[in-house]
Amino acid sequence: ILLPQPPGEEQLYDGYDEEYDYNQMRECGVIVDYHGCDIFPECWFHTVFVLRTDANVLYERLETKGYNEKKLKDNIQCEIFQVLYEEATASYKEEVVHQLPSSKPEELENNVDQIWKWIEQQIKDHNS
Repeated sequence: ILLPQPPGEEQLYDGYDEEYDYNQMRECGVIVDYHGCDIFPECWFHTVFVLRTDANVLYERLETKGYNEKKLKDNIQCEIFQVLYEEATASYKEEVVHQLPSSKPEELENNVDQIWKWIEQQIKDHNS
């Protein structure tokens, strides 16, 4: 989950990028749920949350969704080798990248609470 910065000197573009098939952002206060960091400039985000899941739990989730064997294997390997976390720390300042456990329902609820607290603090900080 990538949280964009409010507009300042950096200009966030709006429009559609046909090559990557995604809408480009212009407004602040947007949560981006994306499985990668390579197409987003560092200046767009205050923080990046990488959701981590136990490989066995992830396998069951993806199998239930009907993922084929290759897609299952690729996703599990990606999780085991922390590919998205490594990509996030390579793409953004390490202090803005946070890992959140996402295997159990109570962890998911806690993540939502943590993210809301972070958003509320950002709003307070920017309005001070």
